Amino acid sequence: MGIWETLANELAAASADAGRSVVGVLGGRHPSSGIVIGKDAIVAASHAVRRDEDITVVTAPGEKMAARAVGRDIGTDLVVLRLPQPMDAPAAHWAKTADLRVGELVLALARTRRGNVVASSGVVSGLINGPMRTWRGGEIDQFIRPDLTFYPGFSGGPLVNHRGEFVGLNTAGLHRSGITVPASTIGRVTAELLAKGRIERPYLGLAMQTVPLPESLRARLNLTASEGLLVVHVEPEGPAEKAGMMMGDVLLTANGQAVPDTDSIQEILRGSKPGAQIELGLLRGGVASKLSVQLQSRPAAK
Repeated sequence: MGIWETLANELAAASADAGRSVVGVLGGRHPSSGIVIGKDAIVAASHAVRRDEDITVVTAPGEKMAARAVGRDIGTDLVVLRLPQPMDAPAAHWAKTADLRVGELVLALARTRRGNVVASSGVVSGLINGPMRTWRGGEIDQFIRPDLTFYPGFSGGPLVNHRGEFVGLNTAGLHRSGITVPASTIGRVTAELLAKGRIERPYLGLAMQTVPLPESLRARLNLTASEGLLVVHVEPEGPAEKAGMMMGDVLLTANGQAVPDTDSIQEILRGSKPGAQIELGLLRGGVASKLSVQLQSRPAAK
């Protein structure tokens, strides 16, 4: 048997085996896919599942089940669906992605609205082994970009490695070229969604922009930072307002760390939990002062 025939047989076998854990999802304007994570639970792409009720899951040709969304996190573009009864499909076998390599052969799988498994093949073209903040405010454990075609309906389906393990969930909702949310992120996020229905992330309730600090002010107050964050909006009833933060304040530090831009304050918040106290160093009317803010969980999106 030649190498091409061997490869073709192995890819077809991997698609058929892994495809048993892939479903079609009809919950928006266009069909999408989902991954089985339990006998009555599915993880899918949040941006492709627009409603929480009246969702149809396609498990095989001619086989459909009703489902509802029980937890959603737009930050990582994940939604968990529940079925009213168990389905006859195995849960996904997740891969450990720490050893994933650029150039590794992968398959993207999906299931159509008619119930057929479809595939697209390619390689891992981009990989960053470290946390990445998404434009929606969430955090994924790795940046994984496959070089293959995400056909319509592929969002929510898995990326599968040569062993038939699920590397993660493919989505066009977090990056213009389409990326894969890694298995470790899916495990962490779905566990909290199943338990709480949402991901609790702390927030301050401030809108800020970077401003330069005048040299005269820096010299008078013995400041080492050349920039700070000007508060341009304070959310009513938010943690910062409750602590006494006002528009026009200039934020300099958070827990003793300089915050010259909004990314730096978000990094500190990601390392904190709702209920924790955070000490802010600021300027108000040219006078340095400090405020202690008790972080709250960001309200659920409506």
